[in-house]
Amino acid sequence: MKVTKAQVQENRARIVAMASVLFRERGYDGVGVAELMAAAGLTHGGFYKHFKSKADLMAEAAAEGLAQSAANTADIDVVAFVNQYLSRQHRDAPGDGCTMAALCGDAARQPESIKAVFAAGIERQLAILESSNETEDESAKREARARMIDTMAHAVGAIVLSRACPDDSPLADEILEVCRAQILGQLRSPPAPI
Repeated sequence: MKVTKAQVQENRARIVAMASVLFRERGYDGVGVAELMAAAGLTHGGFYKHFKSKADLMAEAAAEGLAQSAANTADIDVVAFVNQYLSRQHRDAPGDGCTMAALCGDAARQPESIKAVFAAGIERQLAILESSNETEDESAKREARARMIDTMAHAVGAIVLSRACPDDSPLADEILEVCRAQILGQLRSPPAPI
């Protein structure tokens, strides 16, 4: 039976969506092509009909995960973002959570094409977070961007550190609580000059 173009597109989308979740849960090296295809309900042999390499799939899955994260935060303010991001719920669900927190460490050791996807995703997330600062003053824009870079780096780092601890570790929760309080305190205070 011949597969229609629509079915090919649907299969590819299913592979990318499954890869996005599995990569966030286990890292790029923690999931093989055969396992990934089986999880998507397809045979291993069909992988190369959709992708030139695993790296191509990694880049596409990262782009999807980063776009999903951006969409999930597009309509909330920075305080809500921090509270949501630095929650135990987010910490405990890497497959459904932020691609940056789950895969930036892996991405740093990947080809430039994957790093470029992450850079674009980081820029998109920064733009979303910065959008609440509506000013024409260039100095204020630079300060707002610096603050959002600090906020995002601090939040991503907190999730990474918390996930590195055992699930039942008091330290895992303490990291989230301390970082959330610090970030929110910094957001409430006047910006420091850069």
